[in-house]
Amino acid sequence: MSGMIYHHTQALLMAGWATSHGAGADIQVLCARIINAQKDEIKLMSRWLSDRSETVPHPEPEHMMHDMSGSGHMMPGMLTQDQLVQLERARGAEFDELFLRFMIQHHEGAITMVNALFDRGAGEENAIYKIASSVFADQTTEIDRMQHMLAVKLFPVPATTNPR
Repeated sequence: MSGMIYHHTQALLMAGWATSHGAGADIQVLCARIINAQKDEIKLMSRWLSDRSETVPHPEPEHMMHDMSGSGHMMPGMLTQDQLVQLERARGAEFDELFLRFMIQHHEGAITMVNALFDRGAGEENAIYKIASSVFADQTTEIDRMQHMLAVKLFPVPATTNPR
């Protein structure tokens, strides 16, 4: 749960840049959805940890820009420092494309983490199962949506004319 909170915090950082980085309207809507979903899931995971008297991490998105590769918080799919810098510097259409590519990578990492959790049998507790299943469903749905958005951006369908 702690690791997934750090993972989600990086997604909040990435999605939080949409407005200031000139993302297209469709990317901004997607980012707003990602922010809402990830914040809700962080609350659930934090509550689960707190209910078990476990330490609840409170990572701040702006701190995710620092290189975390040596801090033990690099989970599958998380962006490297170089990738974060690349996304942070991008604007407009370049931001849109990089965001989609990197968030697909990020979400695929979350799915890897959920699958590993289930493979270890750790998903047998009802609360963990619900949280992990929700993460899996949300992330796979968003991956499908982002792959479609990326395909449309890279290979736009030409407008058809309607001769009269």
